[in-house]
Amino acid sequence: MTYAWLAGLSTGLSLIVVIGAQNALVLRQGVLRRQVPAVVAICAGSDALLIAAGVGGVGAVFTAWPGALEVVRWVGAAFLVGYGVLAARRVLRPAALELGGAASAAIATCLALTWLNPHVYLDTVLLLGTASTGFGGDRWWFAAGAMTASALWFGALGFGARWLSGTFARPSAWRVLDGAVAVVVTATGVSLVV
Repeated sequence: MTYAWLAGLSTGLSLIVVIGAQNALVLRQGVLRRQVPAVVAICAGSDALLIAAGVGGVGAVFTAWPGALEVVRWVGAAFLVGYGVLAARRVLRPAALELGGAASAAIATCLALTWLNPHVYLDTVLLLGTASTGFGGDRWWFAAGAMTASALWFGALGFGARWLSGTFARPSAWRVLDGAVAVVVTATGVSLVV
């Protein structure tokens, strides 16, 4: 039981602690101190639902109907490339660095970055779901560990980002972050269709 939980925690962290659009959004909202509880809850809650679905066997749907993952792949690729272009635009136009203050825009973007990203399905539903099968009756402890990893990571990133506000007081820091996000997210989107 403890071993399965620790394995889920470490596996979950290894998959989630990667720079990408979702983590960049959580970081941005944390630095700006806007809608942080909602964004963290959406990310961690969505991961928990998807991990539970994977451990519960929903990954078999993707295996049985590859068309579902294909649809997610194309929609996700288009969204990721679009988000990468917006990040690149913020790099090139410093006046566009400030994220709009509307809570609905941040929440909608968070939902889209979570549910339209094919990698979230690969990581949570397929990889974690498949890995959980090695734990037999303790697979739900493995799932609980992975869910804990998600909650810890997004909570630390969102609420801990305020300590980076001094660094991100300079527009050049935002430009570096947005530049990295633009490259990673666009490359990920392109790789989905190539």
